[in-house]
Amino acid sequence: MPDATSGGSEELDRFLAAHPDAAHIDAIFVDLCGIVRGKRYPREDAAKLFTSGLQIPITVYLLDVTGDSSDPCGKGFSDGDPDGTALPVPGTLTPVPWAERPSGQVLMHLKEADGTPCPFDPRNVAAAVVEQVAALGLNPVMAFELEFYLLDRERDADGRPQTARSLATGARETSTQVYGIWELDGFARFFGEVEDAARAQGVPASVATAEYAPAQYEINLRHVADPLTAADHCALLRHIVKNVAARHGLQASFLSKPFAGQTGSGMHVHVSLVDKDGRNVFDDGSDLGSDTLRHAIGGMQATMAEAMAIYAPHINAFRRYGTNIFTPVNTSWGTNNRSLTFRIPTGAAAARRIEHRIAGADANPYLVLAALLAGLHHGITNKIDPGPPTEGNAGETADPTIPFTWSEAIDRLAGAEILRGYIDPRYLEVYAAVKRGELAKFNRHISRLEYDWYL
Repeated sequence: MPDATSGGSEELDRFLAAHPDAAHIDAIFVDLCGIVRGKRYPREDAAKLFTSGLQIPITVYLLDVTGDSSDPCGKGFSDGDPDGTALPVPGTLTPVPWAERPSGQVLMHLKEADGTPCPFDPRNVAAAVVEQVAALGLNPVMAFELEFYLLDRERDADGRPQTARSLATGARETSTQVYGIWELDGFARFFGEVEDAARAQGVPASVATAEYAPAQYEINLRHVADPLTAADHCALLRHIVKNVAARHGLQASFLSKPFAGQTGSGMHVHVSLVDKDGRNVFDDGSDLGSDTLRHAIGGMQATMAEAMAIYAPHINAFRRYGTNIFTPVNTSWGTNNRSLTFRIPTGAAAARRIEHRIAGADANPYLVLAALLAGLHHGITNKIDPGPPTEGNAGETADPTIPFTWSEAIDRLAGAEILRGYIDPRYLEVYAAVKRGELAKFNRHISRLEYDWYL
């Protein structure tokens, strides 16, 4: 496939011919915290982007959620903050429907000076694990689902978020009407523009649903046979939803737990495995699936504790977990049961798959993909038994071996044994360092609650 070559230039030429009014091209990437960053190229300078890429500090991929560099593991101030070369991902140049001026957008991936993939780009982290799965002669077919809240731009008197007012009625969302069509109709213009923008950018957005809280919604993505493309779709859909919401005077939030008394927002990932003949190896005709499916779950169970700092990337993300609220608190698995951590949906046997329900909606989709597939590969190659499937309510009891606090999760990731065979240890160490710095910064803040309780 073309990279920063004549093939890339041809892609740009076709885009500019189709969009003669495009004023600029945004070269974007997703950093460690899942934030979209990049550079904006005027139309007349865009050719350089597609022929030679752009030089950008590697540490831009390692910023904390506030945009600061903590010099993690000596990356930044200590090593002179060297550049890498970011190159366009072929096939990702698309229009930006929400932009005030006609423009384009292209995803980037980072390479070292010698042309090898930079290990600090989350997309490259995921690509390395995808290659290990491919070496088994298997290809993951994947799709993400994202839950989010629509919020008012104005906070309440205490600075807390408020649910959005319906675009149709002007009334604020206050009741839980799961699967409510009236609630979807209240934001029909917003969802219509999301659908249009997704189509324009080649993002296969599918079913939209009113979820289990006021002003909470979910958008599903269709399955695709390229795992990295599936993660691209997830990252781009979040970007679309946030920007379209802003055009309507709303804030779309993928924060894991914006309201203490309401359900949190998750990133559910569906995965099946196809062999070289196109056969789904998870399908053996039964509801529970094949031995290969069960071994994959066994590996995901074995890596869950190590990967929690990826699935829940900050302190609020851990507020999403709790008993009896349909969020994972253990390594349960089975079929047709939303209290499970690893759920096997019902339906046609040929589409047998695993629904991985652990990650928060604000996690980095590339790192979630890497951790999920690492567990899958580990389980299949070692034929790990997941134990018997769980019947009934699996969410009554939390597993004490899983770290459900941020600090514990960071420590488990830093000391990971299984994940080190899949994710470059340098990245695990840097990720942990960034998050430790972010946690320390958070802990230095004095909250209003401290004044209310202790002053």
